[in-house]
Amino acid sequence: MSWGTELWDQFDNLEKHTQWGIDILEKYIKFVKERTDIELSYAKQLRNLSKKYQPKKNSKEEEEYKYTACKAFLSTLNEMNDYAGQHEVISENMTSQITVDLMRYVQELKQERKSNFHDGRKAQQHIETCWKQLESSKRRFERDCKEADRAQQYFEKMDADINVTKADVEKARQQAQLRHQMAEDSKADYSSILQRFNQEQWEYYHTHIPNIFQKIQEMEERRIVRIGESMKTYAEVDRQVIPIIGKCLDGIVKAAESIDQKNDSQLVVEAYKSGFEPPGDIEFEDYTQPMKRTVSENSLSSSKEGKPELKFGGKSRGKLWPFIKKNKLVSLLTSPHQPPPPPPASASPSAVPNGPQSPKQQKEPLSHRFNEFMTSKPKIHCFRSLKRGLSLKLGATPEDFSNLPPEQRRKKLQQKVDDLNKEIQKETDQRDAITKMKDVYLKNPQMGDPASLDHKLAEVTQNIERLRLETQKFEAWLAEVEGRLPARSEQARRQSGMYDGQTHQTVTNCAQDRESSPDGSYTEEQSQESELKVLATDFDDEFDDEEPLPAIGTCKALYTFEGQNEGTISVVEGETLSVIEEDKGDGWTRIRRNEDEEGYVPTSYVEVYLDKNAKGAKTYI
Repeated sequence: MSWGTELWDQFDNLEKHTQWGIDILEKYIKFVKERTDIELSYAKQLRNLSKKYQPKKNSKEEEEYKYTACKAFLSTLNEMNDYAGQHEVISENMTSQITVDLMRYVQELKQERKSNFHDGRKAQQHIETCWKQLESSKRRFERDCKEADRAQQYFEKMDADINVTKADVEKARQQAQLRHQMAEDSKADYSSILQRFNQEQWEYYHTHIPNIFQKIQEMEERRIVRIGESMKTYAEVDRQVIPIIGKCLDGIVKAAESIDQKNDSQLVVEAYKSGFEPPGDIEFEDYTQPMKRTVSENSLSSSKEGKPELKFGGKSRGKLWPFIKKNKLVSLLTSPHQPPPPPPASASPSAVPNGPQSPKQQKEPLSHRFNEFMTSKPKIHCFRSLKRGLSLKLGATPEDFSNLPPEQRRKKLQQKVDDLNKEIQKETDQRDAITKMKDVYLKNPQMGDPASLDHKLAEVTQNIERLRLETQKFEAWLAEVEGRLPARSEQARRQSGMYDGQTHQTVTNCAQDRESSPDGSYTEEQSQESELKVLATDFDDEFDDEEPLPAIGTCKALYTFEGQNEGTISVVEGETLSVIEEDKGDGWTRIRRNEDEEGYVPTSYVEVYLDKNAKGAKTYI
């Protein structure tokens, strides 16, 4: 099958068909280019998506990626980044292996097609020229034949006419012979041109046109083969990245399978475990018995008659303590309970408006003050607000992380020790490198001056020593915390981390109270009172102060008082102060100085002027 023999007369249709083939090829090139643009855009969007959900450095999100589920998600993001890279590879390969080659081939194809059809048109023009020559010789031969025939007829007519002269007849005969000769010449010329035209026409239809059409056919078949190969390359480019994309997907599956819910649960425990023991049961207080100003079974203080004692290290610690303001707790539970000292002997009883209180006056039980506090209007809204207030108050984290719960503090200290050890190792490696360099300089002075490294070596040595001291300091704190934390294998014998390490301090405070008591006596009530002071001090680092109580009047100091006990305040004779809590019958009045210093003084030492309009104030008689 050949276009030269089968389509010898379809020159124009072949020209249209080959142009259509080139248009198809250009359309396929455009399709591949748009596919590469889509791949690039898709890869860019995937990379942006992966980057968008990557954890920000030095942020809280980065800490969250210690959980296996978050690690798996991070691995998924990384795999998606690699997945996007494979789509970029698809785009690059399609551009280099298909688009660029086909665009170059299209240009060559257009040039070849133009050359082939130019040769075909040239052959057509040649055969048309030969045909025109044949037609011209044919018409000339026909005309000469007619002229010769007319000349012969005229001669015969002249020769038959008797009236025509002999000369005229001779002239007509010569003219007829001339016309016959011209007709013979035209015949010979026509025959020659006809033979030549037939030869040219045979060569045109059997040689030139078949050869040209064969070239056009080969060109078109190469175009078809080329577009088929491009389609195969198109598929191969996709197939080449399928294994890598499969590995990316396998990585995502592997990351998903690595999620360990138990491990994540353990990490939550490690992240938020405080080390404190859950609060114990709150003891029952029997309010059916009348409240007396003596030590009762229901009081927070314990009597010497074998009544239950309040032990902060045991299960009797109540959960309500963390939700009581420190200053309120101290003011109600740690106010002086021993009788106030009598006024100086030089003072007359009439000089004291309220009169001195009897030293034998019974103490007000702690439960009474505690009940009074619990019935007052609370001003603490939530535990979180207290911690926020504490952060604002402190402004910075203590170096030993003492503001954290025991378990979190241990983790922070351990992390700090590890970081310091890494820095020490880094500085040690640097010192070893400088030492080696100095040895090289000593052996080869031309390479450098060994003395130039002494300053750097000394600086690194100082840094190592400083880091070691820092490490020892944090290790000491870590050992202290680990000593206070309960053994993890002995859960039944654990004690609350909130009060660990305070036992010795409590005993010491009890001894100090015994020595500093005005009458030199020591009671179990004072011992428990000291424990309450320790408790209140323990919460001082965790809760912010409540807004100060409003003043209900003023007072003037009649005598100088040295406030040496916890909860008391020193005053100077003649000093004027604000009264924020009047005498409850125990002989003590609570006063304030300069809005930031407050405490108790003996009522007999001051002259009180209460504001009648103040809330809760009552008139002294």
